[in-house]
Amino acid sequence: MNFESLDPGLAEFAPAMHSALDPVLDAHLNPNLLQNVELDPEGVALEALPVQESVHIMEGVYSELHSVVAEVGVPVSVSHFDLHEEMLWVGSHGGHATSFFGPALERYSSFQVNGSDDIRQIQSLENGILFLTKNNLKYMARGGLIIFDYLLDESEDMHSLLLTDSSTLLVGGLQNHVLEIDLNTVQETQKYAVEIPGVTIMRQTNRFFFCGHTSGKVSLRDLRSFKVEHEFDAFSGSLSDFDVHGNLLAACGFSSRLTGLACDRFLKVYDLRMMRAITPLQVHVDPAFLRFIPTYTSRLAIISQSGQCQFCEPTGLANPADIFHVNPVGPLLMTFDVSASKQALAFGDSEGCVHLWTDSPEPSFNPYSRETEFALPCLVDSLPPLDWSQDLLPLSLIPVPLTTDTLLSDWPAANSVPAPRRAPPVDAEILRTMKKVGFIGYAPNPRTRLRNQIPYRLKESDSEFDSFSQVTESPIGREEEPHLHMVSKKYRKVTIKYSKLGLEDFDFKHYNKTLFAGLEPHIPNAYCNCMIQVLYFLEPVRCLIQNHLCQKEFCLACELGFLFHMLDLSRGDPCQGSNFLRAFRTIPEASALGLILADSDEASGKGNLARLIQRWNRFILTQLHQDMQELEVPQAYRGAGGSFCSSGDSVIGQLFSCEVENCSLCRCGSETVRASSTLLFTLSYPEDKTGKNYDFAQVLKRSMCLEQNTQAWCDNCEKYQPTIQTRNIRHLPDILVINCEVNSSKEADFWRIQAEAAFKMAIKKHGGEIKNKEFALADRKELGSPEGLLLCPSIEELKNVWLPFSIRMKMTKNKGLDVCNWTDGDEWGPARAEEEHGVYVYDLMATVVHILDSRTGGSLVAHIKVGETYHQRKEGVTHQQWYLFNDFLIEPIDKHEAVQFDMNWKVPAILYYVKRNLNSRYNLNIKNPIEASVLMAEASLARKQRKTHTTFIPLMLNEMPQVGDLVGLDAEFVTLNEEEAELRSDGTKSTIKPSQMSVARITCVRGQGPNEGIPFIDDYISTQEQVVDYLTQYSGIKPGDLDAKISSKHLTTLKSTYLKLRFLIDIGVKFVGHGLQKDFRVINLMVPKDQVLDTVYLFHMPRKRMISLRFLAWYFLDLKIQGETHDSIEDARTALQLYRKYLELSKNGTEPESFHKVLKGLYEKGRKMDWKVPEPESQTSPKNAAVFSSVLAL
Repeated sequence: MNFESLDPGLAEFAPAMHSALDPVLDAHLNPNLLQNVELDPEGVALEALPVQESVHIMEGVYSELHSVVAEVGVPVSVSHFDLHEEMLWVGSHGGHATSFFGPALERYSSFQVNGSDDIRQIQSLENGILFLTKNNLKYMARGGLIIFDYLLDESEDMHSLLLTDSSTLLVGGLQNHVLEIDLNTVQETQKYAVEIPGVTIMRQTNRFFFCGHTSGKVSLRDLRSFKVEHEFDAFSGSLSDFDVHGNLLAACGFSSRLTGLACDRFLKVYDLRMMRAITPLQVHVDPAFLRFIPTYTSRLAIISQSGQCQFCEPTGLANPADIFHVNPVGPLLMTFDVSASKQALAFGDSEGCVHLWTDSPEPSFNPYSRETEFALPCLVDSLPPLDWSQDLLPLSLIPVPLTTDTLLSDWPAANSVPAPRRAPPVDAEILRTMKKVGFIGYAPNPRTRLRNQIPYRLKESDSEFDSFSQVTESPIGREEEPHLHMVSKKYRKVTIKYSKLGLEDFDFKHYNKTLFAGLEPHIPNAYCNCMIQVLYFLEPVRCLIQNHLCQKEFCLACELGFLFHMLDLSRGDPCQGSNFLRAFRTIPEASALGLILADSDEASGKGNLARLIQRWNRFILTQLHQDMQELEVPQAYRGAGGSFCSSGDSVIGQLFSCEVENCSLCRCGSETVRASSTLLFTLSYPEDKTGKNYDFAQVLKRSMCLEQNTQAWCDNCEKYQPTIQTRNIRHLPDILVINCEVNSSKEADFWRIQAEAAFKMAIKKHGGEIKNKEFALADRKELGSPEGLLLCPSIEELKNVWLPFSIRMKMTKNKGLDVCNWTDGDEWGPARAEEEHGVYVYDLMATVVHILDSRTGGSLVAHIKVGETYHQRKEGVTHQQWYLFNDFLIEPIDKHEAVQFDMNWKVPAILYYVKRNLNSRYNLNIKNPIEASVLMAEASLARKQRKTHTTFIPLMLNEMPQVGDLVGLDAEFVTLNEEEAELRSDGTKSTIKPSQMSVARITCVRGQGPNEGIPFIDDYISTQEQVVDYLTQYSGIKPGDLDAKISSKHLTTLKSTYLKLRFLIDIGVKFVGHGLQKDFRVINLMVPKDQVLDTVYLFHMPRKRMISLRFLAWYFLDLKIQGETHDSIEDARTALQLYRKYLELSKNGTEPESFHKVLKGLYEKGRKMDWKVPEPESQTSPKNAAVFSSVLAL
């Protein structure tokens, strides 16, 4: 179906239409929509669940039988009834495919087809399913395995496919050809030419191919030659859908009106015997989909996007009584399909829900369906359990069937002749970095080859294809490897070296000797770390974002404010944006724009990071602007130009928005003017091939006041005419954001030529007398600081520089804009006086660059000019300094390094200029928006939760925590991604990427008062992401506990619980727990060290092992905890009791020597017990043991 013709904004996820696409479940959502994918607590299987009793199906009349959610919040793009099995297939705008079995719509399989593009069409075959996306055709088994993946040209925009026979496929779209593909060889066999704008719908009968075009035409083509035989001009606007049955063709679409395209309520019907139109059929709904449903008669089903459905005969009159209504969860129906048996109809809506309508209680999708193959039941339970953690476990315990056949490993002797291979040469990078210990050499893995795989040369003739032959052994030959000498070490991609202690022994201080916080790079989609730092070091953005708080679960502005708060609290320790990136991954627009990278693409650097970060820059400004529009912004702005900001604008709009005026001038003299605003500008480079030199200000003015010739509609001429479109600036932004768009060698050469020209001009300006160290003293004023206190730049500092540190902009009286490069030596009057005349000076604040490093796949770094307020808060000094931010590496740099771009390895991507004296224009006070009401009672997301199951009592008003109050805390986690590790050559394990954890349960208990030990928070955290391991043995979390459909726990969102913890931190309570460092890290909280009382470290001796909570509870408290599973309430209470015991034994910390003796006894007992808690019958309490006598004596 042609989605663009239905609603042009739908293909681009326009916010106006899709504001409701947030994955948070609507409060009015039918509870029956969500499918039970787990087992019921009583053990009832999913297949045994009956259809709801409220569903009554009348024979012969279509009624709703079932509704399920395919993917929460992601629109359904296509639906298809399987032609071979009793299954319904659904594809989403996020590229995800889901199948449902039978009329009960039991989930059969679910897998990702494409990481960024929506699924356009689905076709079932005997052995698998074909999925068509924008430029990809994928054939997959019904379980999700890929059979083949056929990539089309990137310029293709495919919309439809047609299976002409069992092995031939036609694929068409918005281009001037249709492809014929042989499914046996997976090769393109024919390319048939079609007229522009291409084919979006295809049907077939035994006489013709029928092709629907967005122009509103339907063409009939020969089955052999694909030539046009007949053509019907159905609609003047665009075609929405059509279907063919027997000798009739029916179509629906849009007609052109004075105000634009309008849905035509007349269905066009054509007789294929006489090849002419018959009487149009007037219907009572706005038709968007139609299908013939030939049962007893050739009736038509006409569907509107709002959910109305009408049945009528194509040659009769439509009766309003034949209308029924589908109740979509979202505002629009996106897809519609009819089963082969005509007994079932499927609808998909814009909120990811699928609705099944049938004409009988037990319908079948196909007349003769084959039996569906299900996964075999697990047989492990019938075999003896094996403990794989035991190294000496004999593998012979695994039963192997006896066989008399020849084994595959019994090769004939003729095929087993030894054939030694020549070892490939060692990588030059390994030799360069190798350290020898005795006769053994150790070197880090350069990651230039696949892990644990070494390609061998089988023939001498293959040497020219052997990649190892290109790696030189000689240090002299390393000049041919640009990444070994070009990229400075501080600009290279930094990685965290994990040990068995994780991050605890990694020396972040080696990379960051400042008090500013870096960001960790191992989280998925952390390529945007540099841009997060840029936004943080914009003082108005930092303050105004932290003042924002809303009720939306996945709000990027809220999550960014939480992250900025962590960066404020950090004293040089790195932070991680896991919660921010988690919310970022749930936004459909981010996926549609291709901003969410797969782990493999991010690790290998396959994506174009420069384009990616520029798209991310535009996306984040737009998203923050939308998220913060409800904030009361007029009070936040107090500048002279405050009148330009409307009450509906946001603080992001005030800072970044530039009001522009777009003028279109037709050659007839008619001029159209339209006002709009933009949050950033993209550099447009001149097409001059004469080698002319340009100032950066000239190119910037050309890009801001863009003028171009294009075809556009002229109301005066009433047709498309060549027009001159001009953009004029009406109001300048406070922060000027520029995307550099250096995406090809053409733009890179332009920067290189202009930098060389600027360097020659600087040499010529000073008469060639510039020295390598510094300029003459007389020249300080022009190229140095205004105070004349710094040395003039040396000749090396002027190389590869084209970008100015300051630019001057002036609004002229005739709505023009003057832009020029500015140096601090130029004359400048009082700032306010100049601004009143429309003159502004912008200073460079940040540059984001793409580092080209073929060894690591490249990376993104930022140069940021950190202002005085940040240094005052962190270091207590008042000065400005440029820094390099490379994830967790932070290093001060010279200011000229921020504008030096060697295009061989350092390519500019984004520039940020700010108005001089920007901070004085805004109220920069941060008011903590989190109030005590977040600790009050709240409703659970779980539908089955009862008050009798409540495990906590919320705080009363008289129990509100005060500064210094104790709160026992414990958290449990589940695993989202397993860790990636490799074995080194010396036999040790090296962690490449740690497991990705997600918090599943957070418990806080009272630490004092009459209710001490009683929980006031016990929240289970609902998650939208797939859990690979619930870690039930260690977390106590069971499958289904985090599912709102079947959970009986108190289920909340992560943001809700996060706000409770933030309030407790801000109020100044002290948290008591065991292993809190990891808990706070996974929750993504930064807690001051004086507010953390961790029993791991209280009962720890230097250079000794950490002791488990279970052993400490047994030893000191005579408690047996964590028997079968962990319970966070029990753990939090135990930690509180241990802290009380610590105060008792150490006399409130006044007798460290006596407590040291207690710890020695603890470690002696632990070594004897092998740190295992004894069973009740095997060991008495430690209080009766001789080792504990010293404790009692204290």
